[in-house]
Amino acid sequence: MAARELIHTCYRIGDIDRSVAFYEALGFEERSRKPIRDEAINVFMGLPGDGDRLELTYNHGVSEYTHGTGYNHIALTVSDMQETLAALAEQGIEPEKPPYRVREGGSLLCFVRDPDGYRIEIIERS
Repeated sequence: MAARELIHTCYRIGDIDRSVAFYEALGFEERSRKPIRDEAINVFMGLPGDGDRLELTYNHGVSEYTHGTGYNHIALTVSDMQETLAALAEQGIEPEKPPYRVREGGSLLCFVRDPDGYRIEIIERS
């Protein structure tokens, strides 16, 4: 079997600048914007030293989407939860609830939501 690699996740977004600013606050870099005919624009983003792992798709004329009940979140690791949340707070981004551990000795984690309501899990590396 040939080697496989998960190359990116795609979200549909309602406002490019608002979403790019949010993901930049999480440490992502905007890598490129690629039009899809006159229908849409794909914005590719990635973390420093990694590939373009996040594709944000803006469909012209659509400002809101429903998420359904199946999708839940993407997850990012950080080295210092307190420092990360302080930096996000300066950008007006607050966690859904204070950081917590799922089980004794487990990783410290919390969730934030992007401007379109998608959840991002932030996990402190132990």
